[in-house]
Amino acid sequence: MNLHEYQAKQLFARYGLPAPVGYACTTPREAEEAASKIGAGPWVVKCQVHAGGRGKAGGVKVVNSKEDIRAFAENWLGKRLVTYQTDANGQPVNQILVEAATDIAKELYLGAVVDRSSRRVVFMASTEGGVEIEKVAEETPHLIHKVALDPLTGPMPYQGRELAFKLGLEGKLVQQFTKIFMGLATI
Repeated sequence: MNLHEYQAKQLFARYGLPAPVGYACTTPREAEEAASKIGAGPWVVKCQVHAGGRGKAGGVKVVNSKEDIRAFAENWLGKRLVTYQTDANGQPVNQILVEAATDIAKELYLGAVVDRSSRRVVFMASTEGGVEIEKVAEETPHLIHKVALDPLTGPMPYQGRELAFKLGLEGKLVQQFTKIFMGLATI
């Protein structure tokens, strides 16, 4: 199943997971109106395609004015975005996600994969990577911490805490991380 970022964030919201308010837009005018609904900038505008590497390809941008939002939408809507995860033809950009920019004190990575050899869902977390987790996995795999979910018991809070501690989190951040882990594992 392929989900666009805005669809994944809608799913997160349904499960009580934190996600910024954002709007998927199909026209430059809708994109400007989305910024008005969100409030004061800066905003982040993102091409919605089923591929990673959008930022490096110019498909993600922080903007400070509605004019910049319109220009981004006019530039990308109806065109194709080529990233390191697409073929040479790229993928069509039919929607732009507009959301409020967020101050980031520290970026963490949390993701899940199906490990076919163990037949389990494995959660991976790292203080490195974010948008380049593949590079971290290749060059410094010891920086990726993993927990496997037991299919009979499902996710357990202690697994979320274990990952949080390995990431160096303390206090309320451990609780917040564990809540996010449990929510993602429940989806």
